[in-house]
Amino acid sequence: MEKEGQICKKCIVKTKGHTEEFDEKKVYGSVYAACASAHYGKEECEKTANNVTVKIKKFVKNKKRIDSSEIRKKIEDEVKKKDEELAFFYEQHLPNLKKL
Repeated sequence: MEKEGQICKKCIVKTKGHTEEFDEKKVYGSVYAACASAHYGKEECEKTANNVTVKIKKFVKNKKRIDSSEIRKKIEDEVKKKDEELAFFYEQHLPNLKKL
């Protein structure tokens, strides 16, 4: 979370208006969870989560501030390219993954 006088390198503006530093582990974890829910094997979950995480890191690379909703939309677009069912599971996990 951004504290007074502290500037984050890549600020994510959360739904409730506060900011926090971009955390690629949250992206990886949410995609991995969706893959597991879609009954992907462990290696496929890891591969997919890693590929999406790399794309999201590039997406936020030169942005100082970005809404978390933009990141979620980009993740949805990426997982949908792989599998519509996977996108469904990602979207269903969102209420449980509001930390993203």
